[in-house]
Amino acid sequence: MADYKTKQRELILEYMKNCPLPHVTAGDIVLHLKSEGASVGLATVYRQLDRMVESGLVRRFQMDGGACYQYVGENHECHEHFHLKCLSCGELFHVDCDFLSTIAPHILEHHGFEVDNSRTVMYGLCGECREGGCSM
Repeated sequence: MADYKTKQRELILEYMKNCPLPHVTAGDIVLHLKSEGASVGLATVYRQLDRMVESGLVRRFQMDGGACYQYVGENHECHEHFHLKCLSCGELFHVDCDFLSTIAPHILEHHGFEVDNSRTVMYGLCGECREGGCSM
């Protein structure tokens, strides 16, 4: 049984390492692995992701609809970034912006409040939805 769980962990980790998306959900991982012929259940994926988060290989971001995950590697090469969510189409944008990185230090220095960027999402309308071109 240990070999089976180890194989599943390897499959999940390999997907996380090579995933072109900045964030994925456990459901995304299950769909991908099933499309590749691997039999992996959602509970197993969550369990393995939790272990990877504990070990520092993966970072968890809490969103309004649940958690999503990002591979950061053994060197923990994940820099702070922000999330923008469109209220119209639901698209989640991964934003790496020098200006936004000044917000958390400002809030800490001037308001005594430490922001957890992994749980911070800014809501609004994406460019396409503002222009009326969103397909949703």
